[in-house]
Amino acid sequence: MPGWTRRPRRAILSRRHEPTSRDDDSERRCFVTREVQPRGGLIRFVVGPDGAIVPDIDERLPGRGLWVSADRGALEQAVVKRLFARAAKRSVTVDPTLTDRVEGLLTRRCVQTLSLARRAGGAVAGQTKVRQALEAGRAGVLVEAGDGAEDGRARLRALAGTRPVVSCLLAAEIAEAFGRDHTVHAFVDSAGPRAGLSDRLLRDAARLEGLRHEKVASDVGPGLENHAGTCIQGAKY
Repeated sequence: MPGWTRRPRRAILSRRHEPTSRDDDSERRCFVTREVQPRGGLIRFVVGPDGAIVPDIDERLPGRGLWVSADRGALEQAVVKRLFARAAKRSVTVDPTLTDRVEGLLTRRCVQTLSLARRAGGAVAGQTKVRQALEAGRAGVLVEAGDGAEDGRARLRALAGTRPVVSCLLAAEIAEAFGRDHTVHAFVDSAGPRAGLSDRLLRDAARLEGLRHEKVASDVGPGLENHAGTCIQGAKY
């Protein structure tokens, strides 16, 4: 993007190898709700050179960060009530479709992470291969399409045990990561050198769920849950 100087890319570390002072554990205040929470549950924005509000999903753009809870209602309130200008203490331009743009960016990141895991040999797709991974006791993340048939999803969730389950993506989105037309189930390893990809997927999926749950809950069910149906959106990654 013209005018931006990106910060150096940081290495992605798994939970077991990362330092004690992890960035995601630091806290930020949402300027909409005024709640303080770990930054992993918020989305960072900055004011661009032209005065436009820019979503900084990677949290690498220069400038003062404006943090909003990863929640569709909070973000829409910030747009409609012009709260970005108040938080930035200056006149800014806000795209009225900002909430949908952020949802699209997070969706893209989740799909890209799945694709990276697949190419690195750390992800499989399809009910049979996913079932085999679960039955083999492999540590990882179960990914299921929120618009997939509930009976098939329930069978694999039962096998998942205490493994986290991501279900905020749609079948077409999961399929894109694996070069297919339609995929309901995938599994991402969380052990070994590729563990950082599962960490990244969990964090981005938690934020994506916050932007999708109000819009699609009636159609595709809960967005991000463990096998017992407990939302893990607020977990630290």
